[in-house]
Amino acid sequence: MNRVLEFFQRYYKVAIKTIYFIIAIFAIVLVLPREGKFKYEFQKGKAWMHDDLVAPFDFSIYKSDKELISERNAILNNFKPFFKFDTTSTVYALKEFRSDFKAEWAKQNEDGKEPNQKLIDNFEVQIQFIHRKGIIKPDENPEIRDRLFAGITLLYNNLALETPFEELYTVSKAQNYLKDKINGYNSAGNTKTYNVLKKLPLFKYIKPNLTYDVQTTNIVREDMLANLSLTEGLVYSGERIVSRGEIIDTKLYQILFSLKREFESQLSETGDSSMIFLGHILLVSIIFLALFLFLFNFRREILQHDSKIFFILLLVTSMTIISSLLLKRNLISVYIIPFAIVPIFIRTFYDSRLALYIHLITVFLVGFFAPNSFEFVFIHFIAGVVAIISLSTVYRRSKLFLAVAYILLSYIVVYATIVLIQEGTILKLNPLNIAWFAGNALLLLASYQLIYLFEKIFGFLSDTTLMELSDTNQDLLRRLAEVAPGTFQHSLQVSNLAESAIYKIGGNPLLVRAGALYHDIGKLENPYYFIENQSPDFNPHESLNYEESAEIIISHVADGVQIAKKHRLPEQIIDFIKTHHGTTKVQYFYRLFKNKFPDAKEHFDSFSYPGPKPFSKETAVVMMADSIEAASRALKTITTETIENLVEGIIDYQQAEGQFNEANITFRDLTEIKQIFKKKLQNIYHPRIEYPKEEQD
Repeated sequence: MNRVLEFFQRYYKVAIKTIYFIIAIFAIVLVLPREGKFKYEFQKGKAWMHDDLVAPFDFSIYKSDKELISERNAILNNFKPFFKFDTTSTVYALKEFRSDFKAEWAKQNEDGKEPNQKLIDNFEVQIQFIHRKGIIKPDENPEIRDRLFAGITLLYNNLALETPFEELYTVSKAQNYLKDKINGYNSAGNTKTYNVLKKLPLFKYIKPNLTYDVQTTNIVREDMLANLSLTEGLVYSGERIVSRGEIIDTKLYQILFSLKREFESQLSETGDSSMIFLGHILLVSIIFLALFLFLFNFRREILQHDSKIFFILLLVTSMTIISSLLLKRNLISVYIIPFAIVPIFIRTFYDSRLALYIHLITVFLVGFFAPNSFEFVFIHFIAGVVAIISLSTVYRRSKLFLAVAYILLSYIVVYATIVLIQEGTILKLNPLNIAWFAGNALLLLASYQLIYLFEKIFGFLSDTTLMELSDTNQDLLRRLAEVAPGTFQHSLQVSNLAESAIYKIGGNPLLVRAGALYHDIGKLENPYYFIENQSPDFNPHESLNYEESAEIIISHVADGVQIAKKHRLPEQIIDFIKTHHGTTKVQYFYRLFKNKFPDAKEHFDSFSYPGPKPFSKETAVVMMADSIEAASRALKTITTETIENLVEGIIDYQQAEGQFNEANITFRDLTEIKQIFKKKLQNIYHPRIEYPKEEQD
């Protein structure tokens, strides 16, 4: 029954992980573009590496984005907004003028004389003139104010007349025009009529008669943009396009790009979409198979944890889906997507080698459907390498900012280099792409907050959290220092020894330090049963038999696990508590019992720790450091020879007992660890100079 249950549990876990991979594959395939793939790769500024290419069918040459943007801007800059002409404004203006003039003339001329009608008629002609030209109020149309100086289009009696802005009148310009005319009447000797005209409120006879026609403007402008030709020229079937070794210049690149675009479009229309879909499934499956094989051969422990493999698949899948959606919308550049965030996350929670591999998997997936695939993959490959190298410690915020700066610099330098190769001059560098890279860098800065979020969701352990746990002002460590001061000092020395060793052989020094500080917290339950906390005149083991003493000593492992879980310590720290004695025996009481009861072999197992054995470099190093530090305190004679014998004896014994069989530690590592421990212990116990006592008078 147990075998059946074990079999079921084993294959159930395998099935769950398989489902994770299948979901990731189909999630990516569903968002991939359904177009076929052009079979030739080409880059501007490089030689055509394939056979001579002949046009397989007639196709148009598409204009470049730069040309289209230039033509579109030219249309918008030269476009003249439409205004409706109000013909009734002149009638109202003349009516008000005649009424005001008559009233003012009656006030100033009581003798009943008539004004100079010729001048009055001339002034009315001037009012009609400015209204016929058109009076506009630019301030009423702020959305087009800056474009009015290019002119407008007047809609007058179903006619559209383009009119320069200089020929139009504003209210102030029209008012000045009428004032000048009135001043001219004075110089002609018509004093009375001039005086009356001068007193009139001229602004009342200036009626803005041009109204912005939003609807017509938008319709005509959109029609002009819609009619903008996307192509320039035609390539006929059978015409040679490019020969092997020919350098691809700007014009030739645009022809090849047009052929690629037309080829993929026709393939999608005429080809079997189900076969393209199948091809995408196979391609993505091969990439994920490569990921699985890498994990199976080099990081098998990741495959044993659902959360770890789920996180990696989620990261790769989400970045691929985001990239595909952005490319489909064609709203912003794919270069704004912070792909370097992938190696940053993986480097934070795993290691550099895995970070680079996952980054390459992600970039290859996106590069399959991204434009300029080689350029895309190369730029992001370099950025990922820079991210991994520069971000050695995430817990320092300055390191993150510096790493982002290096990543941005790598983007710009690599992009500038590619432009130099393709265009032959750095002056062709597109500032907009630099802006996308800058946006990319700003998004990368958010990774610091996301690290904390993922850490809590998936139960990971970042360097920042390890630094916080290693702070001796933490409540649990302060309690250990107060209740079991000897154990606390022992833990500090173990952490120093283990950290030095793991730094030398390669591993996570912060994890080792935190694990060593908490490995003995189980002694908080019975601190005085451990020699480092006992006073010289009291030993509670004297009232117990050997098995009872061993049980109390061994229980500090289980007690430590319970205390750690109660204080919500991460599982990675609890691993150090479980494994720091492995499956070894409580040697002191075991030997006493064995000497006294040599035939009671059935009781020998009660002196063994429950394990498990250390299963990583970090837990193995803490186990060695714990045993050696404790044993070094019992040395009666401190010499180089006794220290060397102590270190060699303990590590060799643990190795012979098979305590390191499950840890990825080598003989070379063990040799280096021994050397580190010997050197550190010699530094700790080196003899001091004995200062002479002062002579007493």
